[in-house]
Parts: sequence; structure tokens; C-alpha cells
Amino acid sequence: MVAAVQSIKRADHISDAEWDVRVNLAAAYRLIDLNGWSDGIGTHVSARVPGPENHFLLNPYGMLFDEITASSLIKVDLDGNAIDDSEYQVNPAGFTIHSAVHMSNHDLECVMHTHTTAGTSVATQKDGLLPINQHALAVTYTTGYHDYEGPATDHDERARIVEDLGDNRILILRNHGLLTVGRTIGEAFVWMFRAERACRMQLAFQQTGAELYPISEEVQKISIERGRQFNSGNGHRPTGKLEWPAWLRKLDRIDSSYRD
Repeated sequence: MVAAVQSIKRADHISDAEWDVRVNLAAAYRLIDLNGWSDGIGTHVSARVPGPENHFLLNPYGMLFDEITASSLIKVDLDGNAIDDSEYQVNPAGFTIHSAVHMSNHDLECVMHTHTTAGTSVATQKDGLLPINQHALAVTYTTGYHDYEGPATDHDERARIVEDLGDNRILILRNHGLLTVGRTIGEAFVWMFRAERACRMQLAFQQTGAELYPISEEVQKISIERGRQFNSGNGHRPTGKLEWPAWLRKLDRIDSSYRD
């Protein structure tokens, strides 16, 4: 996480810990837009607010992702009720998807959802993400699938989302898009970055019409096991630990107004 800083727009009742989450979450929204993953005012990223109240933060429904700041994020409870006043509302579909994960696992701070061309295209394919290159093998071992049930406004779907996610960090929402989770906002973002890249590479290959040069099952297993080790807490690149600060530095060079 980045260090919390005082803002002229920061309300007095917001703690340093909550402000830190707000700054990082606002950065995630900006970086999603910067990478071309946004979908107008659609999709959402949520983050748990530190404390026992089971509150989490969502984007104001109606703001573009490149407009979002730390102070503009809306705090809601697990029933989708806004805690603070805002001129904007909360996307009910966003609440259903995100509350499912937040209710089931308090260790997961962040839930990220996108509707990218690549992610949705792979989610629409019967076989989903294929183990055809190194980038795919870096994420397939922690990827689950959830069948499309229509726009996610039915709270009964939450149990099925949680079941299909399991212990994975990536959930391909069939015919819909991608979802990632993380113990930090940076971890969820990096898993999304990796999943999106793998989807883009699959589409790029498929569009060539060339014959696939397959990776043997033995090498697939070796690659997956090494990926698990590299990304673990004992590995040389725990997911998000190195990448997230680098992304924040890039964003600050471009526009640091997300911190307001």
C-alpha cells in the first residue's frame, strides 16, 4: 500500500487506514482505464474497508474510471446500502458480484471485474483459456469458471459465484468477462493484468489461423508448478508486491489527481 496522505477533500471521519485503501482503489480504477480495460461507467472494483463493520468501497455509478478519486468512492455495507452521502448511486449488479466474495472470505481485500474485448471473447469460447503459451500457464492453475446467469442482480447467485471461485484468484465469467480477487488491491490488479494478457495472446494466435505448436502435458505441469512457487510468499515475485508500486509510480507521473 502507499502511505496515506491528508487531502483537502478527505472527510475528518475517514481513518488513515481507510484513506490508504481509498487511494489505492482509486489508482486501480485509473489504471484500468489507462490500460484500456474500462467499459464506460460499467464494471467495478471493490475493496474492503479496514475494521469490523463489513463495509467496502465501490465506484460512484455514473463516473468514468479516469474521473474517480479517493474521496469520490462510495462506502456501502453488505446489503448494498450507502454509508455516506453521495450524489451518485451504486450499481446493483456490482454489489451482487462483489458482496458474494467479500461475504465469503474476509482475507480478500479486493475484487476486480472487467468486460474487455479479449477477456469477454475468451469467456465466450467453449474451452475458455487454453494452455497454449507461457502467459496462459501462469494463470490457468488459479482460474475457475462461472456460467452466465444474466445481469448479476439475483442475490441467490452469490453462493454459486463463491463456489466457482473456490481458492482461485481468477474467475472467468462465461459470456461476460473476467473477475480477479486479491489479499491486496495490487494483487487483484496484477492477476487481472496477467489474465488479460493471456486472453489477448490467445485471440492474437487464433486470428492468425496458424497451426498450434502444442506444449506437452509434462512441460505444462512443470510450468504450473514453477509459477506457483514464483508467485508464492516464498517466491521471487509474490503477486503484486513488486508490480503494484511500479504501477503507482507510472500513474503518478501521468496524473496524481486520483489521490484527492
